[in-house]
Amino acid sequence: MPPRGGGEKRDKDRQPGRKRPGQSSGPIRRKSCFFCKDKVDEIDYKNVNQLRRYISERGKIRSRRITGACRRHQRQVAVAVKRAREMALLPYVAEGREGR
Repeated sequence: MPPRGGGEKRDKDRQPGRKRPGQSSGPIRRKSCFFCKDKVDEIDYKNVNQLRRYISERGKIRSRRITGACRRHQRQVAVAVKRAREMALLPYVAEGREGR
């Protein structure tokens, strides 16, 4: 089977200095962990206002990539959110619309 055409052409036409649209110029800088900055050891499940920052509008726990929390504190946030849900301090799902 012959190789597909166009593969070599694209490599030749690509200029080394060109960037694709939407790419940032410079190194990617991660958000620093909020809890590490304040030297927090344990995350309290009763502190609902703090936990709401780590929950989406639909009630899902946001990922580390979005929140900027370190691995250790993200795990503690997840456990605290689950405990707060169990104690009915946080909802499992967001208030939804009746009709779609």
